[in-house]
Amino acid sequence: MALYYSLVFGLLIVEIVFFTILSLPYPRKIRRTVLTTVSAPFRNEKFQIALKCILGFVLILFIDSVNRVFTVNNELSGFNPNGMNGIVNDRSEIQARRFYSQRNMYLCGFTLFLTMILLRTYSLVAELIVTKDKVDALSADGLEESKTNDSKKITALKEELAAKDQELELLKEKAESLSKDYDSETKSKVKQRKA
Repeated sequence: MALYYSLVFGLLIVEIVFFTILSLPYPRKIRRTVLTTVSAPFRNEKFQIALKCILGFVLILFIDSVNRVFTVNNELSGFNPNGMNGIVNDRSEIQARRFYSQRNMYLCGFTLFLTMILLRTYSLVAELIVTKDKVDALSADGLEESKTNDSKKITALKEELAAKDQELELLKEKAESLSKDYDSETKSKVKQRKA
């Protein structure tokens, strides 16, 4: 394998490790730490330029390997040997070139594809953390508001209950005084009839 394909394979391994790290189920605090650690180099402008150059190089290698696959396939389909010994040697050599060109095509293709998946996964995980933080903040605010609203309602209801209790006491006092007045009036009328 050529040196540049070995470097592409190393890039693929690094992407697989990053993808594994991003997709493991961590608690939110650890996940936030992992995201900030992983994204730290990507904030550097020089690193971003170097990464874009590397991915451009991998894209060029992918296009070249696709071209080689088509060339070798056309060569294999148009193969017309003259001798029997030449058939076996030439055909096996073409098949070996086909294998290597397909291997290189898949290597570069998977590296580019995993790069796109890795970028999308990172953005989704970051968005998930932000959304969970917002939900927690809203639910905490909602609980505090509901507690304050409940406490306001409770105090209003307690005040209303105290007012009703006072009104009830006044009505009881009036009822007792009216009952006493009535009793005294009926006793005086009974005394007057007897007299």
